[in-house]
Amino acid sequence: MKQQIITKLLTGMAGLGIALGAATAYASPESDRQEFIQYYTSKYPNIKLEDYVYGALAFDADSKAQYEAIMEFPPFEAEIEAGQTLWETPFKNGKTYADCLPNGGRQIAGNYPMFDEAKGKVVTLEAALNDCRVANGEAPYKISDKNTLGKLTAYMRTLSDGMLMNIRVQSPKAMAAYEDGKKTFFSRKGQLNFACASCHVQNAGVRLRSELISPAVGHAVHWPVFRGGDNLVTLQNRYTGCFKQVRAVPPAEGSETMNNLEYFHSSLSNGLPMKASVFRK
Repeated sequence: MKQQIITKLLTGMAGLGIALGAATAYASPESDRQEFIQYYTSKYPNIKLEDYVYGALAFDADSKAQYEAIMEFPPFEAEIEAGQTLWETPFKNGKTYADCLPNGGRQIAGNYPMFDEAKGKVVTLEAALNDCRVANGEAPYKISDKNTLGKLTAYMRTLSDGMLMNIRVQSPKAMAAYEDGKKTFFSRKGQLNFACASCHVQNAGVRLRSELISPAVGHAVHWPVFRGGDNLVTLQNRYTGCFKQVRAVPPAEGSETMNNLEYFHSSLSNGLPMKASVFRK
């Protein structure tokens, strides 16, 4: 059965067509985004673009209804409150995260990841929070630590709920980072020889065992997510899981490869509203 599923997905690679062709040539981030949207809306004309913020739930009304019921009384409220405590607890110098982030940290999360021209690299929201800690004499959290940086980020993103994603690629160096992330997204890897696009472009909406595969557009608006109750998963945690599922060695979370991948991936959700700290299967 597992081999049949893999064969089906590999066969589906032939259906990428225009989307893969567009990604192999240099194009502007906006033209890439429009190419993705055109691909999905042509394949699934009955799904509205704004519904892609729900991920795979957009393809299944029953799952969407279950999601809405769960979100009435989320089982992970205590985790968000723990993140709020981390956010509001002053540093040893008496300052807080709100003191060193634009607009007090509100309505800014949709700008991340962003390319920092001074540093010459992509800076994720997690990295910005760690930079704030270091600037105030505190040790940075480990990027992969979900109990500290994960919860902190989950709460901080709720301060930007409804903000439209706004990832900017405005310089040659930023474009190089974007293209590197795009290359990772479309490059086959691992023993199964899959790319991120193998599942989340041409096989979006297809069932893998009992689960529907989500589209890449809309992905970045809702991470971190809570899976199976209060199990918090960050976007780069999920990248790590995907690498392992195709039997590839994942790059380190917070590495240039992972950050550039998140930069490209997040830009595909530009113009869609953030829905932070939600339930996903």
